[in-house]
Amino acid sequence: MPAFTKAHPLHKEGLPFILPGFAGFSVFFIIPFIISLCYAFLDRPVGGSFVGFDNFISLFANKAYRLGLSNTLRFIAFSVPLNMGLSLCVAMMINRLRRHKEWFSLIFLIPLVIPSGSMAFFWKVVFAWDGALNGWLAHFHISRINWLDSNLAFFVMVFIFIWKNLGYNMVLFMAGLGAIPREYSEAAILDGAGAWFVFRRITLPNLAPTLILTLLMSIINSFKVFREIYLITGSYPHESIYTLQHFMNNMFASLNYPRLTTATTLLVALLAVFIHILLKKERSLSA
Repeated sequence: MPAFTKAHPLHKEGLPFILPGFAGFSVFFIIPFIISLCYAFLDRPVGGSFVGFDNFISLFANKAYRLGLSNTLRFIAFSVPLNMGLSLCVAMMINRLRRHKEWFSLIFLIPLVIPSGSMAFFWKVVFAWDGALNGWLAHFHISRINWLDSNLAFFVMVFIFIWKNLGYNMVLFMAGLGAIPREYSEAAILDGAGAWFVFRRITLPNLAPTLILTLLMSIINSFKVFREIYLITGSYPHESIYTLQHFMNNMFASLNYPRLTTATTLLVALLAVFIHILLKKERSLSA
């Protein structure tokens, strides 16, 4: 109790420093989200009537929403594990280097500092019908490929996501690998353990909290790939890369706020539940 009494005044002193940030967060995030949550249960934003869950029912009956939802889930299920696996491999290889670790790390971190507009322009030049990649294929007498207007557009989106986020995950994994005492692996090797045994029984269990954090950040970052894809392909891309963000952007452009806020509410609710489960699991592993 005395310890709590001494610490309590510090909370009062820190309150003026917290309030400006909290006020800005409330004005620009919390309050707009609450207002949009109300729109999800109205038939129109101005002078609307309460319609209960009709907007949610009609949303799942919408073909464009189902397409965006399935593509988003497919993209996350395919790109996130692939990105995490590649990032972990790169982090382990760089971690074993004895010289020039910083230079190799910097190479993978460069995509993080490139502006989205420049990045989109570059990849559009590469994957366009008359772009650099098709020009290179034509040099070897291979037919041009419609990268951005066929089912291959999905793999282009996955490639851009991995290219941009591999370095971010690599840094997280390198921090996790650096926290594992070398004595564990050295003792196992002296006892005759192989590289696969050390990785499976020592590295992965000790890296579990970092894996959960990286999974969480990868899923969050997977929703940000829409920015580059939108700049490259526009509002109505090939159906294989039409995501939830495309759907919500188009609903905003058509001023269909009830449907937009309904889709946003469902997305936030699903993410909140999933993030809560991941953070709870991460705390149990860190304890």
